[in-house]
Amino acid sequence: MKFQSAVAALLLTLLCLNPAMGAEKAGVTLPDAVDVGGARLVLNGIALREKFVFDVYVAGLYLVEKSNDPGAILKKDAPRMLVMHFVRDVDAKAINEAWIEGLEANVKDVTPELREKFGQLAAMMTDVKDGQAMGFTYDPASGTDVMVAGQPRGGIPGKDFADAILATWIGPKPGPGKGFKQQILGNK
Repeated sequence: MKFQSAVAALLLTLLCLNPAMGAEKAGVTLPDAVDVGGARLVLNGIALREKFVFDVYVAGLYLVEKSNDPGAILKKDAPRMLVMHFVRDVDAKAINEAWIEGLEANVKDVTPELREKFGQLAAMMTDVKDGQAMGFTYDPASGTDVMVAGQPRGGIPGKDFADAILATWIGPKPGPGKGFKQQILGNK
């Protein structure tokens, strides 16, 4: 749990500071690099999730090294982090529906074990308010630490879960759309 607390503190710091160097979208600035659990992660891309005419959240994907190849990103068993900074309120029910839609659209052969892990994720969700953050930090040794509304919510073991949750953004049918996927992959 020490790692999880350190990750939560890092994410909160990350999203509260306005770094001199970084990428910006919709008034949210993310740093070019972060240190997580002894690994230096670089900002791969930053994207704005829009629904209809509303801005919903700004997301940043951090990897050990930049890549615009979703298959290579998912294949590599290395630390990574996806952080979402919400720019409007979103209720837990809507977030959970998006997880399940993303899972079904982007993961072949969803196992019962993976469904159970998404059930664990759903149990961690709370309503997220404008200005709050959500984050997923994958460490190959321990799994994915989840932060919701700026609070550590627990961990979910396994690369299968880490890949499935990331696939909801960079898979063949990303929930936030193909433009979002291209931005988070650094293709702007």
